Amino acid sequence: MGDLNVKVISTQKQLNDFTRYLLKDIHALERMLAEDWFNKEPLHIGAEQEICIVDNHYKPVPKSMSLLEKLDDSFTTELALFNIEANLDPLPYTGSCFSQLEANLNEKMNMLRALGDTQKLDFVLTGILPTIRKFDLEIENLTPLERYRSLLKAIAKMRGNNYELRISGLDELNLKHDSAMLESCNTSFQVHLQVTPEEFVQKYNIAQALAAPVLAISCNSPLLLGKRLWSETRVALFQQSVDTRITGEHIRDRSPRVTFGNDWLRNSIVDMYKDDIVRYRVMLMSDFEPDVMALMDQGITPKLRALTIHNSTVYRWNRPCYGVSPDGRPHLRIENRVLPSGPSTIDEVSNAAFWIGLMSGFNEHYPNIEEKMEFHHAKDNFFSAAHDGMNTDFAWIGGKKVDVQTLIKEELLPIAREGLEKNNIAKADIDRYLEVIEERNESRQTGTQWIVDSHTKLGKLTSREEVLVGLTCNMIENQRKGLPVHKWELASLESLNNWTPHTMLVEEFMTTDLFTVQANDIPELVADIINWRKIKHVPVEDDKGRIKGMINYRVLLKYYSKKMNVSPNENVMVKDLMDTNPTTIHPEATVSEALALMKSKTTDCLPVVKNGKLVGIITEGNFLNITASILKNLSSRD
Repeated sequence: MGDLNVKVISTQKQLNDFTRYLLKDIHALERMLAEDWFNKEPLHIGAEQEICIVDNHYKPVPKSMSLLEKLDDSFTTELALFNIEANLDPLPYTGSCFSQLEANLNEKMNMLRALGDTQKLDFVLTGILPTIRKFDLEIENLTPLERYRSLLKAIAKMRGNNYELRISGLDELNLKHDSAMLESCNTSFQVHLQVTPEEFVQKYNIAQALAAPVLAISCNSPLLLGKRLWSETRVALFQQSVDTRITGEHIRDRSPRVTFGNDWLRNSIVDMYKDDIVRYRVMLMSDFEPDVMALMDQGITPKLRALTIHNSTVYRWNRPCYGVSPDGRPHLRIENRVLPSGPSTIDEVSNAAFWIGLMSGFNEHYPNIEEKMEFHHAKDNFFSAAHDGMNTDFAWIGGKKVDVQTLIKEELLPIAREGLEKNNIAKADIDRYLEVIEERNESRQTGTQWIVDSHTKLGKLTSREEVLVGLTCNMIENQRKGLPVHKWELASLESLNNWTPHTMLVEEFMTTDLFTVQANDIPELVADIINWRKIKHVPVEDDKGRIKGMINYRVLLKYYSKKMNVSPNENVMVKDLMDTNPTTIHPEATVSEALALMKSKTTDCLPVVKNGKLVGIITEGNFLNITASILKNLSSRD
């Protein structure tokens, strides 16, 4: 969302006035298309790089505003303070544009790293940062600019403050939150391709058909809050986090604001904008530019600010874009929002070259794609690729089934090469970047596969928290080396010599797989749970998940010792034995605070409670794991 001067619509008059300007912008766009105003050559490519900011413990840190004070204006804000964005200059689509794009991207990253080295900060290219925590998604980390506050207010106005996230993969994530800050977990590499008005419909439909295989080979976001979910979890997270529909409306055919679309584009880019106006209510407004028709009568290209603002609040995975070139003429672009950030700059540029080459060469092999492929197949392919990545089978042209690896090797790589050659891209660039795609496809090691396999490897060696830190640390090392992901070794713990877990929050090391009882259960059940699960403490909760007490093995020993001398008909329940006022702790407390509380209360167990509900438990066993990690790191330094 590039316009800084936006605000929430608060009155019906504001809504009506803005809607009038929005409709005028549509008429102005139609006139510019009819009168051939648009810049058609040379065509350009461009990109926006979203980046995660981490501290020297590899955790997200809200430092973007202070960093931007020391950076040039090619860097800008993102929704959360722990993200930053670099805007790459547009480049003519010819010659060595991709190697120049990579050089420009590396220059931006080196600028950030040089600045970060002075502040003990680092920067990560990843679709979802492995070490991000629920705590980081609180409203305090919202970038303090009116456009972001307005966006969250507008979404909340439509759906309320109850955000429920449900994503299932290898693991399952069920989460409630109070704002759309969940979306800030996502970071992407957004690629722009300029197209002519005459080709826009054809190119846009091609982009829709290609979204699935391009995503499958580029997946890099399998983890969210420590859970292994989709191959590209960004897709599910983005759709759910900014969905403005309330639950009861899902029985209607309301389209989510994050959308793949509902059909092929038929006539003009204008049709897509009209469809968005019809389907999606205006969320934000801005000050209006002078009458657009009057500007055009003077030969001045209007910015179409109302249309641009509305378009920025409809999140198509392939987004139509209108802009004004430096020469004052308007142009059209397709923005590819499918691609995640990372795993490395060479991977990102290779993904861009693959997609742009396909966009350039596809029509010669498959003209009129909308006549050869069902739209629902393209849409289903996209979500299947997001869920399963390289393990996807697609319904391809003519309805044939094909696995993604074969499709890329036998059809798409040759088409991409032809498309790049047709646009006079330097042979060295074509070979360099398509070779990365070819070798990644052959090895099947996408960013997602590297993360999942590394997670499995490290999970056998250490705690969940150290696994996530290890993944992030290894990502940074490989990115600094400039290695494409198919050449990355699986993550190891050797790089964590300088990391200690003292800054960890309780929610990062607590046990969440809980075995609980209720107050009216019998003590025998507790005894069996303790015996079967090899644990010492069992929380007592009600049927709404609220903590009611704790019962431990010592209490049971005393109970059974006394029971030997009383009547066997004694009707004792858990509520008669439990501690009804256990010492609890909040999930956002630190390790040090938890340890101090356990020591002061002489307890070896703390239930973790948030909003009155039991969310986890920490015991002396959790601290033994942390101590083992510290000792291991200390010994590795000797």
